[in-house]
Amino acid sequence: MTTRYLCVLALVALPVSAPAASREIQELQRDVGLLQEQVKNLQASQDQKLAAIQAMVQQAIDNANRANTGVAVIQNGFGQNLKDLENKVVTPVVSLGTRMDQMSNDFRNLQNAVADLTTIINKLQAQLTDVNNAIKVLQTPPPAPPPQTSGGAPPAAAAGVPGAPAAASAPTMSADDLYAAALRDRTSGNLPLAIEEFNQYLQWYGNTNLAANAQYYIAYIHYSQGHYDDAVMEFDLVLEKYPSDNTKIPDALYYKGMSLTRLGKRTQGSEEFKKLLKDYPKSDYSRQACDQLTSMGLRCSTGATTRRKG
Repeated sequence: MTTRYLCVLALVALPVSAPAASREIQELQRDVGLLQEQVKNLQASQDQKLAAIQAMVQQAIDNANRANTGVAVIQNGFGQNLKDLENKVVTPVVSLGTRMDQMSNDFRNLQNAVADLTTIINKLQAQLTDVNNAIKVLQTPPPAPPPQTSGGAPPAAAAGVPGAPAAASAPTMSADDLYAAALRDRTSGNLPLAIEEFNQYLQWYGNTNLAANAQYYIAYIHYSQGHYDDAVMEFDLVLEKYPSDNTKIPDALYYKGMSLTRLGKRTQGSEEFKKLLKDYPKSDYSRQACDQLTSMGLRCSTGATTRRKG
């Protein structure tokens, strides 16, 4: 095609030698004209297609730019959403964790306060018991003083009550007054005098209904002073010497167990707590005994065994 096109151009450039050109030359000239027209059309078509391609390329570039802008907007929005989510979720969660820690500390403080309150309530219950016993003593007519022995010592002293003073040979006051004085001195904090007065009560009035109470208070005073060996010995007297249905048996079992535990004799102390739960499951100290066993890592059972008699 190219070669033919060059030949036609060469022929056109040659001068016509005679007015009567050959027929072939005319046909070549006509073909050249057609070829030129086709070249023009082809050039125009190529220009149109190139323009369309350029328009499509520009449109693609514009679309790409818009897509980049959209992606940037999406990324920016996503980052902002993450920040908002962090502010709305992470920060409250951190605050919640801090608040939970504060609540845990408050709960521990509350537990300590409840434990202190329980101790105070137990002391108040003991004081109320003392007051009730004092009222009972005041309402009960005093028994007749025991007869004097030939040796000058009262019967209780001859029987060898532990800790009883041997110097006095006869009661110096009535049972009611002596017991009330001992309770008053114990409540006011004059513990040595209270022990002496309770011992005198046991020496002179050891057969009365309040003798077990007097023995219990002697043991409890030793416990409150940290004299745990003496407390164990005195609580044993409450448990062994007096009837098993006296009201101080559960108390003596609990505080004997506490005394043994404070002495490091956890096994023996746990046996006292178990006995308290078994024989007196409904006593005021059963729950505390259960708590002590639990703190030792032992199972606590407030079983349905009834209180034993005799």
